[in-house]
Amino acid sequence: MRSGSRRTGVILALGGAQTLAWGSTYYLPAILAVPMGETMGTTTGPIYGAFSAALVLSALLGPAAGRRIDRFGGRDVLAVSSLVFAVGLATLGAAQSLWMLYAGWLILGIGMAMGLYEAAFATLAGIYGSSARGAITGITLLAGLASTICWPITALMEAEMGWRAACFAWATVHVAIGLPVNRFLIPAMPVQMEAPADAPPDPPRNTPKANAGLWDRNMVLLAFAFTTTWFISTAMAAHLPRLLQDSGATAAGAIAIAALVGPAQVAGRLLEFGLLQRFHPLLSARLAGAAHPLGVAGLALFGAPAAIFFAVVHGAGNGILTIAKGTVPLALFGPSGYGLRQGVLSVPARFGQAAAPFVFALAIDRYGASALLLSATLGLAGTTALLFLRSQPSGSQVSTAD
Repeated sequence: MRSGSRRTGVILALGGAQTLAWGSTYYLPAILAVPMGETMGTTTGPIYGAFSAALVLSALLGPAAGRRIDRFGGRDVLAVSSLVFAVGLATLGAAQSLWMLYAGWLILGIGMAMGLYEAAFATLAGIYGSSARGAITGITLLAGLASTICWPITALMEAEMGWRAACFAWATVHVAIGLPVNRFLIPAMPVQMEAPADAPPDPPRNTPKANAGLWDRNMVLLAFAFTTTWFISTAMAAHLPRLLQDSGATAAGAIAIAALVGPAQVAGRLLEFGLLQRFHPLLSARLAGAAHPLGVAGLALFGAPAAIFFAVVHGAGNGILTIAKGTVPLALFGPSGYGLRQGVLSVPARFGQAAAPFVFALAIDRYGASALLLSATLGLAGTTALLFLRSQPSGSQVSTAD
């Protein structure tokens, strides 16, 4: 009972910290890009360019952050990320030129490498080993509401105080709340005694065998699948209202329908937390990977009347795939070297994220709503890669008991 209560506390603490981390960094440009551009005398293009640069930098630094978590646990890495986020946001708020704005975003990119899902998943794997699946699902359930919670807060602060004050306010929250939560409410690694009694023993951590042959067949397939997933997710986040309008929805209707993606993501994660957790994570990932192409097929066949179906199916699949990014590598390879694997897998995925808004904008400009054929094709290719994945024969099977 004590162990279960402590685990719940860790999930709530880390889930809250992740909500703050995502809401004040990744979801910031959607609200502040326009006022930032106006102040700097430019369009939103350079602002999103700075954001893309931050994603690229986070990809490059991800493996080093993961390796550090494997060796020493994630508590201190996450705590430092809160400070880095605060410095980056403060730099944005103080920026008087475009180059200083870029500097702020690059600092945030460093924080993203240390403080978003990959680092959180690796931290949980270090704490709970092979039984971390439920904890990973739990924090994504909470952080899945980051945009829902933080977009209105950021918009309100920008409207009342300006975008600079909004950045300073988020920086203060990271120091006042994010830092103590990450440092004092996240346990040190490892505490495997908290795992269920019937969980399989974990292999030794950080052995040469764990890091040998990193780019084996399964890793290549996973990297491809996750890259297509993040490309689609980011492209839809940037362009979904426009795509729905091109498919025949009204402007107001497109925004209302696009808003369903967030709740659908949470619903998908609840499905994973309940029914799908009884099965191997690969099953969840394969079903979720097919969701976006299925939604595109419905939209292509029935047009605007199927827009709600598309948004809900896409959102639910995307929500489950976010969990799969943490649970599938854990199931296939076990917790040994998990942080490094997460960091390595994030490299092509972050590059896909960085390219998605620009590439998909070009596709929409040329093909309109038919650009969804690109995302559907990528979704099918990623799902096919997941179908070819093989479960490890021994030593790394995840226990779904939690």
